[in-house]
Amino acid sequence: MRNLALSETTFPEEIVVSNPFDGSVVGAVPEIGAASVNTLLGRAKRGAQIAKTLPRHKRSAILEKAAAAIEAASEEFALLIVKEAGKTITQARKETTRCINTLKLSADEAKHNAGEVIPFDSYAGSESRQGWYTREPLGIIAAITPYNDPLNLVAHKLGPAIAGGNAVLLKPSELTPLSAIKLVEVLVESGLPEEIVTVAVGGPELGKAIVSAKDVRMISFTGGFATGEAIAKTAGIKKLAMDLGGNAPVIVMENCDFDAAVESCVSGAYWAAGQNCIGTQRILIQRPIYDRFRIEFVAASRKLKTGNPLDADTDVGPMISTKAVGRATAMIDRALAAGSTLLCGHEPVGNLFPPTVLESVPASCDAWSEEVFAPIVILEPFDELADAIVLANSPEYSLHAGIFTNDLEGALEAAKEIEAGGVMINDSSDYRFDAMPFGGFKYGSMGREGVRFAYEDMTQPKVVCINRLRR
Repeated sequence: MRNLALSETTFPEEIVVSNPFDGSVVGAVPEIGAASVNTLLGRAKRGAQIAKTLPRHKRSAILEKAAAAIEAASEEFALLIVKEAGKTITQARKETTRCINTLKLSADEAKHNAGEVIPFDSYAGSESRQGWYTREPLGIIAAITPYNDPLNLVAHKLGPAIAGGNAVLLKPSELTPLSAIKLVEVLVESGLPEEIVTVAVGGPELGKAIVSAKDVRMISFTGGFATGEAIAKTAGIKKLAMDLGGNAPVIVMENCDFDAAVESCVSGAYWAAGQNCIGTQRILIQRPIYDRFRIEFVAASRKLKTGNPLDADTDVGPMISTKAVGRATAMIDRALAAGSTLLCGHEPVGNLFPPTVLESVPASCDAWSEEVFAPIVILEPFDELADAIVLANSPEYSLHAGIFTNDLEGALEAAKEIEAGGVMINDSSDYRFDAMPFGGFKYGSMGREGVRFAYEDMTQPKVVCINRLRR
């Protein structure tokens, strides 16, 4: 953890990172407590002074070089993701590829999104004025990241922040900090001054101390609603950007490409063992095809291999922890007690949780109304598209939704009426391209990720106006 530049003797405790599949030790990092926050902030403030003096071409070159370095070591990064997060090797390789793209997009943003000319003479009385605005750094960005995408979600915060000339105080998940640390090391090796990113791994008290610090000008957080609410109450006056989870619905109309809908929904539901904020959680199927869809979806779910994530033929790896498995099991038990029907799954072995399908889940159950964050799917029939949209919009937070249909008018109607940050047409809810704006409606998020949109959140306009005085 050389990027911390803090004495190891300051941190007598360690956080041990364990493999969620077999429990083996992957590594250990110093545990930093809340008492060290002034030291962290002092370093971050020095980093902010350095960062704002880096010309745009250097920021861009560093990000490009880091992307190339990760590409050259992509298998090493992918294996680390598998070991600490439990993603399958196929999924980890895709995450590594996305991280490379995120850094490249950030490099482009550093060079091309510098501001605009302002047409002052479009307003009567300002004909003698001309000028522009630039995009200037905010200063210190606090980035708090989750365990489910331990590399690319970190890149989504570091890349735009560096492109915008900021310093970052990064607090990755205690469960998966190693990919984040390795990414920062690559950035430093690619020419980023060490003080620009400060990594701090610790518990909730450290997080509270960081987000409440006056010197932090923005908090970029991805995680659960309860934590996001606590951050908002603690932060004080500063910018907040939050992705707080989802409960993604996918509508399947009777006029859709049936096989494509089944295949996409299976992938969308079980990617990353369901630990995916835009993973397909509720599949709403038009009644004439409900029985057929249920049979084929359950059959496809049963065929998926749950096991060692390092095996190339494994489809579903382990959940992150025993605690996560226990939470998912309890949600299913409550749903069954309320009258739901179990179609398959619900027999975890250690941290391996098999694909699980429920139907007839009451709306009062938390499995329907909250984010399950597990390989659990609910099937529900509907009659008319308007009914499906009401069902889709029923939870309090929403990131993505999907609809499968061959009717353009119906697709556009759904896109208009569904309350979500993204509506995927003839795709499952879990499609995401790293350049698009990403975030939710209602309690789903504040602000947007996606490189350009995060970059603009992490910078502030400065106007320069010249009055051409005529005497």
